[in-house]
Amino acid sequence: MNIPTHPEGQIDCTVLGAILQISINRPAKRNGFTPKMFRELGEAYGRLDDEPALRVGVLCAEGEHFTAGLDLPTIAPMMKRGEKSVPLGLVDPLNLGMEGYRRRRKPMVVAVQGITYTLGIELMLAADIVVAADDCRFSQLEVKRGIMATGGATLRMAERAGSGNALLHLLTGDEFGSTEALRLNFVQRVVPAGQQLAEALRIANTIAAQAPLAIEATRLNVLKAVEYGPVVAMLDFIPVQQNLSNSEDAAEGVKSFVEKRAARFTGR
Repeated sequence: MNIPTHPEGQIDCTVLGAILQISINRPAKRNGFTPKMFRELGEAYGRLDDEPALRVGVLCAEGEHFTAGLDLPTIAPMMKRGEKSVPLGLVDPLNLGMEGYRRRRKPMVVAVQGITYTLGIELMLAADIVVAADDCRFSQLEVKRGIMATGGATLRMAERAGSGNALLHLLTGDEFGSTEALRLNFVQRVVPAGQQLAEALRIANTIAAQAPLAIEATRLNVLKAVEYGPVVAMLDFIPVQQNLSNSEDAAEGVKSFVEKRAARFTGR
C-alpha cells in the first residue's frame, strides 16, 4: 500500500507498460474525495489521453474500500457556491460532456471493493468496464443528505437498468451488493475480494494488445450510440472504417493474419 503524504488525500499514478494505474489514496478516510483529489484525478485522466504510449487506464483504490464518496466538509461549501469540483479544462472523470471539459478518449477499467458509495458508483458508471469484489457495498445515498446525485447516476443507472430499478436505489438510498450490481449491469464481472485489481489489469492488458485506433473508434461509437442513438452512430460507420482501413495498424492486422502471428500494433 502506498502511504498518502497529504491529509487531503492524493491520486497516485503508476505506469505498467501501456497501462496507467490510477489509485485513489486516502484510506484512513475511506477514500473520501476532497477538492485536491478531484483535481488530481482529472489530471491523471488527462495524462492517460495525452501520452501516446499509454493505451488503457485502470482506476482502483488503496485500502479496504473504493470510496465512501464526497468529503462533505470540504465539498459542501463549493456546492453552495455552485462551483465545480474538477477544474475546467481538465478531462472530466465523470465523462458527462459538460461545456469546458475534455472528454476521455481511451478506455478505462475500474476495480472496486468494499464501500463504494455515491461518487464511487458514478465514477464506475462513467468508465467502460467494472470489476467488482464480492464484498462491495453500493449506495447512492444523496437523498439521505438532502442533495441530489449530479455525477451521472440519475442518467446512467436508468440507462443501464431501467427507470424503475434506478429509482428504487436512487429514492431509497439503500445499500446493495455486488450480485445486485451485476444484475443491473452496473458492473461487468464479480470476483472474490482481493482479486479485483488483478482481474482489471488482466482485462486492461488484453485491450492494450489490440489496435489502439480501432479501440478508440469502437469505444467512441458505442458512446455515441448511447448518447445520441443508433441512427446517429451508424453515420460514422463508413468514414471511420475507411480511415481505419488506411492505417498502418490495419495493414499489420492483415499481415499478422496471413503470417499466423500476433499483431504488433503501433497506433498509427
